Amino acid sequence: MQKTKVAVIGSGSWATALVKILLNNIEKVNWWIREPEIINHLSKFKHNPQYLSSVKFDVKRLELFNNISSTIKSSQIIVFCLPAAFFHETVKNINPDLFKNKIIISAIKGIIPDHNLIVGDYFKKYFGLKNDQFAIVTGPSHAEEVAFEKLTYLTVVSYEKSVATEVATLFNCRYIKTSFSDDLLGTEYAPVLKNIIAIASGICNGLGYGDNFQAVLISNAIKEIKTFLDEVSPMNRNVNDSAYLGDLLVTCYSQFSRNRMFGNMIGKGYSVKFAKYEMKMIAEGYYAVKGVHEINSKRNLKMSITEAVYNILYKEKSASAEIKKLTEKLR
Repeated sequence: MQKTKVAVIGSGSWATALVKILLNNIEKVNWWIREPEIINHLSKFKHNPQYLSSVKFDVKRLELFNNISSTIKSSQIIVFCLPAAFFHETVKNINPDLFKNKIIISAIKGIIPDHNLIVGDYFKKYFGLKNDQFAIVTGPSHAEEVAFEKLTYLTVVSYEKSVATEVATLFNCRYIKTSFSDDLLGTEYAPVLKNIIAIASGICNGLGYGDNFQAVLISNAIKEIKTFLDEVSPMNRNVNDSAYLGDLLVTCYSQFSRNRMFGNMIGKGYSVKFAKYEMKMIAEGYYAVKGVHEINSKRNLKMSITEAVYNILYKEKSASAEIKKLTEKLR
């Protein structure tokens, strides 16, 4: 096993799954958890009480932290895996010097509210992070299936092949296969957009639209994603690859998709406020659609699905009326 000191920042379902994966390849994981009661429970009962509670940990192989600066200082590689909505508040007081000579990995699939920045751009702007320090780990993946050790494919993204290779060795195991990409912007923005599309998919399901329509929705959605990616980061990419289309499909169709679940509640008539209250986990697409709408207001790209979701969630337009309008725009 490697002796690299790796930290995971976050305690949600995907963070918990990543800790499980990492322990296949390294002796010990530094794990930052915001809530002391979760740390106490984990130490005593050997599982996360809130997420993936069926996953048992050898707590002797965990170094549990409540102080994020101490976690980063004690680690060489730091994996950030927390809701984008909480990211700024979590990191804003960290001394940028703590990130010097470290590799930072984002496993966050969201846009940072009020900043309208993806995680990589945030680190560059506020912490001066260099390209060769940053990497992304993206899906298609659901934490629940990782918990059951279902075969999962992850894409490791970095401008530096040596960094990507080092990161991949941390995650490759019996049930995890990895591939490589250098599309940092595209593989960060694509999950932001697919969460929005998954909300649309859930809304349509809640309204009673069937699988025939869902297929048309998703076919149009990947074109919409390509339009946006080609505008913000023009390069030769194949959006049919698993990091784009695969991630879109699993988020729109899976029973584990929190964004689809959130959209389904809206389609069934729940208010946005009540749907957010009922959700035990963050639906990243709720925050993402506002950010993407604001970014696109300066670009005027044709993004019919995104705009329909924005109108429903933020302008309180009728879900049935907005989706009916959308059906006239899809082909």
